[in-house]
Amino acid sequence: MDIHKGHRERMKKRFISHGLDVFEDHAVLELLLLFSIPQRDVNPLAHKLIATFGSLSGVLEATHEDLMKIDGVGENTAVLIRLLPQTFRRYIISSSRQDKILDTSEKAGEFIKPFYIGEREEVVYIICLDSKRKLITFREISRGIVNAADISVRKMVESALAHNATNAIISHNHISGIALPSLEDEITTKNARVALRMIGVNLLDHIIVAGDDFVSMMDSGFFA
Repeated sequence: MDIHKGHRERMKKRFISHGLDVFEDHAVLELLLLFSIPQRDVNPLAHKLIATFGSLSGVLEATHEDLMKIDGVGENTAVLIRLLPQTFRRYIISSSRQDKILDTSEKAGEFIKPFYIGEREEVVYIICLDSKRKLITFREISRGIVNAADISVRKMVESALAHNATNAIISHNHISGIALPSLEDEITTKNARVALRMIGVNLLDHIIVAGDDFVSMMDSGFFA
């Protein structure tokens, strides 16, 4: 008989009745680990993970390789931990698609931020909009090669044409944690603006995301 079964069942019932708000961070992680490690007390491992990575968010943002270095973490556990922030990201994106009007930089920034949850490399997106700035679609343009402006711009044009966009917004993230535009960002924005204008598409903004912060290049005066 599993001597920890009673504890596991109590944790599950507590979550069902009250949600996660009544759990401390290590208990949230412990509850998660119950589903990848069914036959062992996972409380010590939950504490070890948080001690190693500094916080619950640090655990969830850890790489697969770093998680696998922790004694007691197997393939299933590492995949489950990495899956959680990615699932949340997809949920936020899915729930924000309906009838979205992105007619201000604030709306555009808040819309795009969830796309970067859990990302550990730089990613470029294009948001295609109609004449009323209503969302048509968004598409990943490039990953890990933000400074390769010619590749990104070509794909931006292809996406805008494919979806009959009238307006567009581009975005990318800074994994450094600082959202200020770089010289490369300015060059990419200029090239994208010129290329999109040639096919009749107006580039409205370039949003740069860093963690929970973002900077609008339009609001910064670059589009003046």
